[in-house]
Amino acid sequence: MLKEFKNFLIKGNVVDMAVGFIFGAAFATVVKSLVTNIIMPPVGLLLGNVDFSSLFIALDGKVYASLADLDKAGAPAIKLGVFFNDVTSFVILGFVMFMMIKGYSKLMLKDEGPAPEPTTKVCPECAMSIPVAAKKCPYCLKEQTI
Repeated sequence: MLKEFKNFLIKGNVVDMAVGFIFGAAFATVVKSLVTNIIMPPVGLLLGNVDFSSLFIALDGKVYASLADLDKAGAPAIKLGVFFNDVTSFVILGFVMFMMIKGYSKLMLKDEGPAPEPTTKVCPECAMSIPVAAKKCPYCLKEQTI
């Protein structure tokens, strides 16, 4: 059983999956930074100097100067800005993954080349598979038409 587990771990698919997972986590961090630091500040500026990361509604009825003060107090809140940033990150990440998979699919289709010519055909009399070049079915001895 230990040998089977070792073979499972060594196979390329597991290693490829691990590399993909690590790369995906790193890519998600980059996208989150892009959204938080590059995209959202101009969007907030266009909407009247709104800092989306600090938009929240405190549920305890008190007023907090910032999200850090709210977190320090441990007060319950609806963090609209954090949610908006996360949704934006998700949409961007989803679009990028869509484009990558679409490109990968195109590459895979080009690499396959033309479909190979069939080497067998089905005898219409007995429904057995026979070579394409056969003039007579070896199963039912029926003459084959081209």
